[in-house]
Amino acid sequence: MVMDMGRDAEQGVVELTYQPVMGDFVGALRERNRLRKRGWVRSWAVGLLAFAFVLNAALSAAGRDRSDWFLLIWMPLTLVLLLLTPRLQARAFLKLAARNGTYRATVTDAGLTMATDNTTTSVKWAAQPRYRETKDAFLTYSDDKNASCFTVLPKRGLAAPADTDRLRAILDRHLARV
Repeated sequence: MVMDMGRDAEQGVVELTYQPVMGDFVGALRERNRLRKRGWVRSWAVGLLAFAFVLNAALSAAGRDRSDWFLLIWMPLTLVLLLLTPRLQARAFLKLAARNGTYRATVTDAGLTMATDNTTTSVKWAAQPRYRETKDAFLTYSDDKNASCFTVLPKRGLAAPADTDRLRAILDRHLARV
């Protein structure tokens, strides 16, 4: 396939080539939690668990209350699990993504196409109508309440720094920034 970059630049075509890394998925999952309606529940649960543990431990150390040892053991474990969940999920996503080899994404006004060594997938903008930009990536999300579908477009996959602005322009034309 021969591409005339001058013609493609005018038509709004941006290409990315990259190998997925853990940070891509950790960032996407953290941002997804901020989008979800239940995302704030996790943040508050972490804070409340930490507060309850410290209070229970302090009362136990002061000898004022017979603390529940079950809570003193399980609260920190639950807290650690809540904090590590995005990283554990990202590890599972990376395991699946690594099987496919190098990712080549083509972003156009019609949507995006992801091609790997084993698969090719096309996503029209209506399927993932919102996006977020982070320091390292552009992330597109479905509009269901859990943002169950997402696509990671890491900035390191862009060929030139000017492609970042072109990609942002395409996404701004077709998607809602959240």
